[in-house]
Amino acid sequence: MSTVRDAYADRAAEYADVLGSMASVHPSDVQLVTSWADRITGPAIDAGCGPGHWTAHLAARGLDIRGVDLVPDFVEFARTHHPETRFDLGSVDALDAETDSMGGVLAWYSLIHHDPETIGTPLAEFARVLRPGGELLIGCFEGPTVEAFDHAVVTAYRWPLAELGERMRDAGFEVVETHTRTTLDHRPHGAILARRL
Repeated sequence: MSTVRDAYADRAAEYADVLGSMASVHPSDVQLVTSWADRITGPAIDAGCGPGHWTAHLAARGLDIRGVDLVPDFVEFARTHHPETRFDLGSVDALDAETDSMGGVLAWYSLIHHDPETIGTPLAEFARVLRPGGELLIGCFEGPTVEAFDHAVVTAYRWPLAELGERMRDAGFEVVETHTRTTLDHRPHGAILARRL
């Protein structure tokens, strides 16, 4: 994932300026993620938190959450702009958390650069850190087939939610609900809520 880290590091300031606040988030995403967070008991991780706006938003609502990101510039930005919230440098593929210790994991567009051969690694890691009954919420680009495309930063992947859901089941999750949204000015969006078995 060094290619992804380096690509985001080169454009971290631009990314944070455009997408690094809750003002840039679609209202339906705010509703979905917030309702997910309100059900979480115990600590949570925003895995691949980027500039940290989601982490700070959920922490302000009372969730015991910390952000983790692979890009040092994002972690620095998040710590500077949200000093009341914890942010750590780390990878979604190897989280610094005890087994069965988390109540929730948010992976909002943080798995989009994992291809079909590598997507199982973070999913297995999320299953490891979540306690049984803990909830995982993933946001992703949705499409009819697994397909690579030229993302603004570095190659990303679209996933049919049914296929990504199967990968999650293989990792030890029960898919609870799926959501899709398509608008003229955005790529098709998908979200999957799953519970650790």
